[in-house]
Amino acid sequence: MDPSPDLAMRRAFVTQLMETAQILRGYVDRRARARGTSRAQWLVLLRLSEREGLSQVELATALDLKPISVVPLLDQLVVLGLVERRRGTIDRRTNHLHLTTAGRATVADLDGLRSEIAQSVLNSANVTDIQLGLDLLLQTKRTLREAQSAS
Repeated sequence: MDPSPDLAMRRAFVTQLMETAQILRGYVDRRARARGTSRAQWLVLLRLSEREGLSQVELATALDLKPISVVPLLDQLVVLGLVERRRGTIDRRTNHLHLTTAGRATVADLDGLRSEIAQSVLNSANVTDIQLGLDLLLQTKRTLREAQSAS
């Protein structure tokens, strides 16, 4: 039995979303590597620029990763001089993460790259369509997070 037109459209959307995410991931990786970083490092730097002082656990949560998964990324960023770990004043076992001056400069450079990518990838889309797409992506992300929490 063929799926209803509504279900067929939803299935097509999910398939296109998966394929587009994979293509975008590769495109962003290549562009980031040309700037001497990786997509994963870029995301860490972006989140820290939005909320400096996050603990490693809070950063992992913001990135939808397990805390152990961010440790190697942070180690690399510390070695590169882009991030520093500071011991918590209340709980000395907790590391709080801060961008260095070089880290802030890297974020500024990558933010320019993010603008270039957004402009080139979404150049033909109008603002209304972009807002609708953004709303749908955020709703989808919430739904997925809720489903993960329930399982």
